[in-house]
Amino acid sequence: MDKPTLIKKIKVLESLTNNEKADLIQLLTNKKKYGLVWEDKPEDVEKEMLTMLPVLTEVPERNIIAKELIPSAAFTESTEQNQAVPDESESSTELSISAFSGEIQTEAPNHILIEGDNLHSLTALSFTHESKIDLMYFDPPYNTGNKDFKYNDNFVDKEDSYRHSKWLSFMHKRLLISKRLLSEKGVIFISIDDNEQAQLKLLCDTVFGEENFIANIIWQKRTSPDSRRILGPAHDNILTYGKTNAGYENLNLVSLSEEQEKAFKNPDNDPKGPWVSSDFTAQGFRPNQMYEIITPKGNKYLPPEGRCWKNIESVYRQQLKDGKMWFGIDGTSMPRRKTYLAERKGAVPWTWWDHKSSGNNQEAKKEIIEILGKATAFDTPKPIRLLKKIITISSESESIILDAFAGSGTTLHATMALNAEDGGKRQCILATNNENNICEEVTYERNKRVIQGYTNTKGVQVPGLINNNLRYYRTGFVPSARTEVNRRLLTTASTELLRIKEDCYNDITLSNGFDPKQCSVCTNDLGKYLVIVYHSRKQHEVINRLCVFIESISDLSEKVKVYAFSAETEVLLEDFYPVAKKINAVPLPDAIYNAYRAIFKTLKLEKKTYITSSPEEELAIDTNGSASENQPESPELNEEV
Repeated sequence: MDKPTLIKKIKVLESLTNNEKADLIQLLTNKKKYGLVWEDKPEDVEKEMLTMLPVLTEVPERNIIAKELIPSAAFTESTEQNQAVPDESESSTELSISAFSGEIQTEAPNHILIEGDNLHSLTALSFTHESKIDLMYFDPPYNTGNKDFKYNDNFVDKEDSYRHSKWLSFMHKRLLISKRLLSEKGVIFISIDDNEQAQLKLLCDTVFGEENFIANIIWQKRTSPDSRRILGPAHDNILTYGKTNAGYENLNLVSLSEEQEKAFKNPDNDPKGPWVSSDFTAQGFRPNQMYEIITPKGNKYLPPEGRCWKNIESVYRQQLKDGKMWFGIDGTSMPRRKTYLAERKGAVPWTWWDHKSSGNNQEAKKEIIEILGKATAFDTPKPIRLLKKIITISSESESIILDAFAGSGTTLHATMALNAEDGGKRQCILATNNENNICEEVTYERNKRVIQGYTNTKGVQVPGLINNNLRYYRTGFVPSARTEVNRRLLTTASTELLRIKEDCYNDITLSNGFDPKQCSVCTNDLGKYLVIVYHSRKQHEVINRLCVFIESISDLSEKVKVYAFSAETEVLLEDFYPVAKKINAVPLPDAIYNAYRAIFKTLKLEKKTYITSSPEEELAIDTNGSASENQPESPELNEEV
């Protein structure tokens, strides 16, 4: 019997639940010949998205804005120090001001911290950042069985027979969304230990493709053996993948280590400075690279058997003329080619990262204590040097970086530190839950102090990295049923998503005479404007006033992005006809529905059924917008996304 016939028979079987039917059909249609197989285990946070759509809600009192820092921070620090050391008030004031010195730039990067389950956060980011993330670093739970991994609010222990399936289900969903967020040149680095390394490698091969595997980096996380083990683990794996081959091609060199720099000498007092020499032969036989070379002392050399010179003779003679050939201190040795220290832009990174170049776990714990003044419940932070190395290798000066397992917030700290060193404007997005208050008391508090400055455990004042904005959000929800009321609610709730998407945060709604309940007007202060029009009885009147406002903008650097409650783009353009050439119009809330529908298809939520409050009520989601035939007739469920 063929598969389609079997599937039809399974669908009409009355003795099976919809869950059982779906499982049988999935097994029947699985065409995989090789790879990882696991049983999908649904999450509560996943089922929640069948009826509720995630949005982001700003927590304004936690925002840290660069242009607000110098006056308040400098004044506060100088006042405190003057009170503490009255005889040295002048020097104390100078110290505090220097700690917060530097011009605050209006284009300071906007970093984002999202408090909430990262499946919801990633889904929300699918609307704001699809194909925009250049670098992801993930440090997920390692699933050791020692209370490090929760699934549906329960720790997964070593005796759980579904331990690996739960972890793979958890990771698979998040990696699928992450792939959509990566830019074409984007790369992802994932830390893992031996508990799930093999499974994660196969999973990533499936999600990203074996051809986009870049490397498995071995990072020395310990400098002393674990006495609890016969063979003490000293390393973590960092699996690295690109979304495409471009991810590999865009990796950068790393700085030379002190040991590498020491290898450069200048025994002949070359005016070009220190150098190292390398073999001038290459493997193989190429007739035009088999010429005779005569040293300054008259010694004659041909390439050794089975090898040839690295370059053709004309190139060799030019290098000889440029003083780049070395024949030993006495001028009689086999030719070698010089490479000058001044020419070296960096070194090709290896896959072995020792603690000397990349830090270790103990160093990371000390960093947390130095900043927060105490140890935290989070006992597996990553060191700043490790993240700086990853960011250096895989980002450019204005890259967007995402860490969806933010933990102690090292990724943001490293991003800001690297920006301060090289003048970059990299943006970093963090997402983490708030279990044990980690988001508020560790992730946020750490980076707040890094930006504003802090006093370490030795009593030394550490200057703040003040040219950074940090904006704090929590995940919220809007009912997914596409009723008119919910469409209006989602449009209103989309404000923060749209500000993040367009990187426009300066709200100038009230200052331009508009009602915040009717519309929102924002700018980045660099000629970019965002307009959001909510549903109201005076919507047409508001649009007419907005047309006058848009026409009056004198510093416009690009078209105004207009999002408005509307059925379609053509209607919007008609409404904004007087300024149609100066705007890009997007109807709401369909733009958000469409982004989320794509994620639901990616996660195959449209094919999953879950038991709800009673066995008789089964909820299914259909990405075409209609309820399944097994869905109860309920006005709340008839128009799911």
